[in-house]
Amino acid sequence: METTFNLKHIIDQIVKEKGIDRQIVVEALEQAVLTAANKKFRNTRDLEAHYNSEIGEVELFEFVTVVDEVQDSYKEIDLEEAKEIDPDVEVGDSLGMKLDASGFTRIAAQTAKQVIIQKVREAERETIFNEFKDRIGELVNGVVRRFERGDLIIDLGRAEAFLPQKEQAAREVYRQGDRVKALITDIRMTPKGPQILMSRTHPNVLAKLFEAEVPEIAEGIVEVKSVVREPGSRSKIAVYSHDSDVDPVGACVGMRGSRVQNVVSELRGEKIDIIPWSEDPARFACNALQPAVVSKVYIDEENRAMEIIVSDDQLSLAIGKRGQNVRLAARLTGWRIDIKSETRAAEAELLEFSSYDGTAEEAAEAETSEGPVAEPGEVPVEQVEE
Repeated sequence: METTFNLKHIIDQIVKEKGIDRQIVVEALEQAVLTAANKKFRNTRDLEAHYNSEIGEVELFEFVTVVDEVQDSYKEIDLEEAKEIDPDVEVGDSLGMKLDASGFTRIAAQTAKQVIIQKVREAERETIFNEFKDRIGELVNGVVRRFERGDLIIDLGRAEAFLPQKEQAAREVYRQGDRVKALITDIRMTPKGPQILMSRTHPNVLAKLFEAEVPEIAEGIVEVKSVVREPGSRSKIAVYSHDSDVDPVGACVGMRGSRVQNVVSELRGEKIDIIPWSEDPARFACNALQPAVVSKVYIDEENRAMEIIVSDDQLSLAIGKRGQNVRLAARLTGWRIDIKSETRAAEAELLEFSSYDGTAEEAAEAETSEGPVAEPGEVPVEQVEE
């Protein structure tokens, strides 16, 4: 590998094409020449390589210690010979001598090339990692490149991302070349380079989609307070307006439902309930159970539990298909929700205060076993179809 040719344009080209810091490329070249030289000289000499930007060349220097009596001819030089090079040198000084770097063999040149390639690859990985570690939580677009046992490899341009099967909604089916919009959830440095993890099921996917569609959210006028999802099926999003003149639900729905419909289309038909947030837990719970209409709410603040009474014809709607509505409402509010129909509530109340051949404990047990209960994140005891 000859070092007499100008390396400036090569460095400029690598910096431009790879987007790598110039100093990293320079260090890679210096290390490449040093590795090749050490291999040629079998690591017997004390060598250093330095890039000279004025002449565009990597210069190689051999350092020897000035001594009275030479014992290691590769690393030492006697005083008399040293003074021929530098008259002011003294015993114990380190003397640097420039070597001709053009005499490397083809094998040495190949070694230098591989070191450069490795250094550039490492720098690329580091650059990608630093770029995407600051984009965690961001919604990005990519293209499906290939499949690995149900997982998707997404091309993001400068990097590839990993969309696991468990982070894909059940209804979603992709083909090679399809465009995908997903949330960056994490990035890890592995021996093969940075691994970017993505999700389509994370609740923030919904929040970010609304942020992109609704200017009021992007501007901070409308705030997304809470999001819960059963990906591919149904979700609930609680929104609040910091401006009394702006309706948070209306802003998210858009003119003739255009904004929410764009989000629904992106999520492949996932049903979305937009809920007005309230600091009053009872009102918030009533809103969260929409479209069902609530008759009464009894709150147990100590246990963060609610007993909600609905009319008989609203019970099925409040519970939802396989308990989905009340389950999502419980997760959205963070309260345990027990739903009863007016008829069952009246029967339980009558049973509690009537006299019969039983114990008070049996009456209480009969009452609590009447209606479905939803814990935050749990499936209710009774499952009723819509």
